[in-house]
Amino acid sequence: MKNITLSADEQLIDQARRIAQSQHKTLNQAFREWLESYARPSNALEQYEALKKELKYVRAGRKFTREEMNER
Repeated sequence: MKNITLSADEQLIDQARRIAQSQHKTLNQAFREWLESYARPSNALEQYEALKKELKYVRAGRKFTREEMNER
């Protein structure tokens, strides 16, 4: 793994560190995750399938009519 040095506003770094900590991560971990998602082209279909699988437990409780689904 290669090390890099970045410059950023001190307040932004502190805020990012607090957010990472609330997610039980280090700022370094959060940055590596961001860098990976930024550098690799996203595959929308794979992301959609992963989200569907993750939310498989959600149930509406009944089937909706066409009119109900199209209500705004």
